[in-house]
Amino acid sequence: MQNAIMHIMEQYGYLGIFLLIILENIFPPIPSEIILTFGGFMTTFTSMTQVGIIAISTAGAVLGAYILYGIGRVLSPERLEKLLEYKFVRMLGFKKDDINKSVGWFSKRGKLTVFICRCIPIVRSLISIPAGMAKMNLIEFGIFTLFGTLIWNTLLVLLGTAAGQSWEKIAGYVDKFSSITLVVLVVIFVVGAAIFLKSRLGKKDKDKNID
Repeated sequence: MQNAIMHIMEQYGYLGIFLLIILENIFPPIPSEIILTFGGFMTTFTSMTQVGIIAISTAGAVLGAYILYGIGRVLSPERLEKLLEYKFVRMLGFKKDDINKSVGWFSKRGKLTVFICRCIPIVRSLISIPAGMAKMNLIEFGIFTLFGTLIWNTLLVLLGTAAGQSWEKIAGYVDKFSSITLVVLVVIFVVGAAIFLKSRLGKKDKDKNID
Protein backbone atom coordinates (compact mmCIF):
# COMPACT_ATOMS: atom_id res chain seq x y z
CA MET A 1 0.00 0.00 0.00
CA GLN A 2 2.83 2.41 0.85
CA ASN A 3 4.38 2.12 -2.60
CA ALA A 4 1.01 2.69 -4.26
CA ILE A 5 0.41 5.81 -2.15
CA MET A 6 3.86 7.21 -2.95
CA HIS A 7 3.37 6.51 -6.66
CA ILE A 8 0.03 8.35 -6.74
CA MET A 9 1.51 11.34 -4.91
CA GLU A 10 4.53 11.53 -7.18
CA GLN A 11 2.38 11.10 -10.27
CA TYR A 12 -0.50 13.45 -9.48
CA GLY A 13 0.92 15.83 -6.85
CA TYR A 14 -1.65 17.91 -4.99
CA LEU A 15 -4.58 16.17 -6.69
CA GLY A 16 -3.24 12.78 -5.62
CA ILE A 17 -2.89 13.95 -2.01
CA PHE A 18 -6.41 15.40 -2.06
CA LEU A 19 -7.98 12.17 -3.31
CA LEU A 20 -5.91 9.96 -1.00
CA ILE A 21 -6.89 11.98 2.06
CA ILE A 22 -10.56 11.75 1.13
CA LEU A 23 -10.21 7.97 0.88
CA GLU A 24 -8.22 7.87 4.14
CA ASN A 25 -11.09 9.54 5.96
CA ILE A 26 -13.68 7.16 4.55
CA PHE A 27 -11.44 4.09 4.83
CA PRO A 28 -9.27 4.58 7.98
CA PRO A 29 -6.85 1.66 7.24
CA ILE A 30 -5.28 3.91 4.59
CA PRO A 31 -2.49 5.52 6.67
CA SER A 32 -2.59 9.31 6.75
CA GLU A 33 0.83 9.28 8.42
CA ILE A 34 2.41 7.99 5.19
CA ILE A 35 0.55 10.47 2.99
CA LEU A 36 1.39 13.48 5.14
CA THR A 37 4.96 12.69 6.16
CA PHE A 38 5.92 11.67 2.63
CA GLY A 39 4.18 14.82 1.44
CA GLY A 40 6.37 16.81 3.80
CA PHE A 41 9.43 15.08 2.41
CA MET A 42 8.31 15.86 -1.15
CA THR A 43 8.59 19.58 -0.39
CA THR A 44 12.36 19.09 -0.18
CA PHE A 45 12.80 17.90 -3.77
CA THR A 46 9.74 19.11 -5.70
CA SER A 47 7.98 22.43 -6.28
CA MET A 48 5.28 21.45 -3.78
CA THR A 49 5.11 23.56 -0.63
CA GLN A 50 4.23 22.82 2.98
CA VAL A 51 1.37 25.31 2.90
CA GLY A 52 0.02 23.77 -0.29
CA ILE A 53 0.13 20.22 1.06
CA ILE A 54 -1.40 21.21 4.40
CA ALA A 55 -4.17 23.16 2.66
CA ILE A 56 -5.07 20.47 0.11
CA SER A 57 -4.91 17.62 2.65
CA THR A 58 -7.08 19.56 5.09
CA ALA A 59 -9.62 20.27 2.34
CA GLY A 60 -9.71 16.56 1.47
CA ALA A 61 -10.08 15.58 5.12
CA VAL A 62 -13.01 17.95 5.67
CA LEU A 63 -14.75 16.66 2.52
CA GLY A 64 -14.19 13.05 3.61
CA ALA A 65 -15.51 13.90 7.09
CA TYR A 66 -18.70 15.33 5.60
CA ILE A 67 -19.23 12.10 3.63
CA LEU A 68 -19.07 10.08 6.86
CA TYR A 69 -21.26 12.70 8.53
CA GLY A 70 -23.85 12.02 5.82
CA ILE A 71 -23.66 8.29 6.56
CA GLY A 72 -24.28 9.15 10.21
CA ARG A 73 -27.39 11.10 9.25
CA VAL A 74 -28.68 8.05 7.38
CA LEU A 75 -27.97 5.89 10.45
CA SER A 76 -30.30 8.07 12.49
CA PRO A 77 -31.34 7.23 16.07
CA GLU A 78 -34.76 6.34 14.67
CA ARG A 79 -33.22 3.67 12.44
CA LEU A 80 -31.15 2.30 15.32
CA GLU A 81 -34.27 2.11 17.46
CA LYS A 82 -35.76 -0.22 14.86
CA LEU A 83 -32.90 -2.63 15.56
CA LEU A 84 -34.19 -2.87 19.12
CA GLU A 85 -37.28 -4.55 17.74
CA TYR A 86 -35.16 -7.67 17.21
CA LYS A 87 -35.26 -10.02 20.16
CA PHE A 88 -31.53 -10.88 20.17
CA VAL A 89 -30.69 -7.16 20.46
CA ARG A 90 -33.10 -6.68 23.35
CA MET A 91 -31.58 -9.73 25.06
CA LEU A 92 -28.30 -7.81 25.30
CA GLY A 93 -30.06 -5.29 27.48
CA PHE A 94 -30.15 -2.37 25.06
CA LYS A 95 -33.04 0.07 25.32
CA LYS A 96 -34.27 3.00 23.28
CA ASP A 97 -33.33 5.24 26.17
CA ASP A 98 -29.66 4.27 25.70
CA ILE A 99 -29.70 5.69 22.19
CA ASN A 100 -31.36 8.90 23.33
CA LYS A 101 -28.82 9.31 26.15
CA SER A 102 -25.90 8.78 23.75
CA VAL A 103 -27.24 11.30 21.26
CA GLY A 104 -27.98 13.75 24.07
CA TRP A 105 -24.44 13.41 25.42
CA PHE A 106 -22.96 14.05 21.99
CA SER A 107 -25.27 17.01 21.43
CA LYS A 108 -23.86 18.66 24.56
CA ARG A 109 -20.19 17.78 24.13
CA GLY A 110 -20.00 17.14 20.39
CA LYS A 111 -17.98 20.23 19.45
CA LEU A 112 -15.07 19.51 21.77
CA THR A 113 -15.30 15.78 21.02
CA VAL A 114 -14.99 16.31 17.26
CA PHE A 115 -12.08 18.74 17.72
CA ILE A 116 -10.09 16.43 20.02
CA CYS A 117 -10.83 13.23 18.13
CA ARG A 118 -9.63 14.74 14.86
CA CYS A 119 -6.14 14.64 16.42
CA ILE A 120 -6.37 10.98 17.45
CA PRO A 121 -5.57 8.13 15.01
CA ILE A 122 -8.41 5.83 13.92
CA VAL A 123 -11.22 7.70 15.72
CA ARG A 124 -10.29 10.92 13.87
CA SER A 125 -12.30 9.67 10.90
CA LEU A 126 -14.99 7.61 12.61
CA ILE A 127 -16.07 10.46 14.93
CA SER A 128 -17.90 11.98 11.96
CA ILE A 129 -20.53 9.21 12.06
CA PRO A 130 -21.89 9.89 15.59
CA ALA A 131 -21.74 13.61 14.76
CA GLY A 132 -24.08 12.93 11.87
CA MET A 133 -26.32 10.72 13.99
CA ALA A 134 -26.63 13.50 16.58
CA LYS A 135 -27.44 15.92 13.72
CA MET A 136 -24.65 18.25 14.79
CA ASN A 137 -24.87 21.65 13.13
CA LEU A 138 -23.20 21.38 9.72
CA ILE A 139 -21.24 24.62 10.03
CA GLU A 140 -20.06 23.87 13.58
CA PHE A 141 -19.08 20.35 12.53
CA GLY A 142 -17.07 21.77 9.64
CA ILE A 143 -15.31 24.37 11.79
CA PHE A 144 -14.23 21.98 14.55
CA THR A 145 -13.28 19.33 12.00
CA LEU A 146 -11.23 21.93 10.12
CA PHE A 147 -9.22 23.10 13.12
CA GLY A 148 -8.66 19.62 14.56
CA THR A 149 -7.57 18.31 11.18
CA LEU A 150 -5.35 21.33 10.56
CA ILE A 151 -3.36 20.56 13.71
CA TRP A 152 -2.87 16.89 12.75
CA ASN A 153 -1.95 17.62 9.13
CA THR A 154 0.41 20.49 9.94
CA LEU A 155 2.26 18.43 12.54
CA LEU A 156 2.86 15.45 10.25
CA VAL A 157 3.78 17.51 7.19
CA LEU A 158 6.31 19.56 9.18
CA LEU A 159 7.76 16.42 10.74
CA GLY A 160 8.07 14.84 7.31
CA THR A 161 9.90 17.88 5.99
CA ALA A 162 12.23 18.01 8.98
CA ALA A 163 12.98 14.27 8.79
CA GLY A 164 13.77 14.43 5.07
CA GLN A 165 14.79 11.01 3.76
CA SER A 166 14.09 9.58 7.21
CA TRP A 167 10.37 10.43 6.89
CA GLU A 168 9.51 6.72 7.13
CA LYS A 169 10.74 6.69 10.73
CA ILE A 170 8.21 9.38 11.63
CA ALA A 171 5.46 7.43 9.81
CA GLY A 172 6.54 4.33 11.73
CA TYR A 173 6.30 6.09 15.08
CA VAL A 174 2.82 7.39 14.25
CA ASP A 175 1.80 3.91 13.08
CA LYS A 176 2.88 2.46 16.44
CA PHE A 177 0.89 5.17 18.19
CA SER A 178 -2.12 4.22 16.05
CA SER A 179 -1.72 0.55 17.02
CA ILE A 180 -1.56 1.47 20.71
CA THR A 181 -4.65 3.64 20.27
CA LEU A 182 -6.50 0.74 18.66
CA VAL A 183 -5.62 -1.60 21.54
CA VAL A 184 -6.73 0.99 24.10
CA LEU A 185 -10.03 1.52 22.26
CA VAL A 186 -10.69 -2.23 22.11
CA VAL A 187 -9.97 -2.59 25.84
CA ILE A 188 -12.24 0.36 26.66
CA PHE A 189 -14.99 -1.09 24.48
CA VAL A 190 -14.74 -4.57 26.02
CA VAL A 191 -14.64 -3.24 29.59
CA GLY A 192 -17.46 -0.81 28.89
CA ALA A 193 -19.59 -3.53 27.28
CA ALA A 194 -18.94 -5.88 30.21
CA ILE A 195 -19.93 -3.23 32.76
CA PHE A 196 -23.01 -2.32 30.74
CA LEU A 197 -24.20 -5.91 30.39
CA LYS A 198 -23.45 -6.68 34.04
CA SER A 199 -25.47 -3.69 35.23
CA ARG A 200 -28.38 -4.54 32.94
CA LEU A 201 -28.42 -8.21 33.90
CA GLY A 202 -28.13 -7.29 37.57
CA LYS A 203 -31.06 -4.92 37.22
CA LYS A 204 -33.15 -7.63 35.56
CA ASP A 205 -32.39 -10.08 38.37
CA LYS A 206 -33.29 -7.44 40.94
CA ASP A 207 -36.61 -6.73 39.20
CA LYS A 208 -37.41 -10.45 39.12
CA ASN A 209 -36.70 -10.78 42.84
CA ILE A 210 -38.99 -7.84 43.56
CA ASP A 211 -41.75 -9.42 41.52
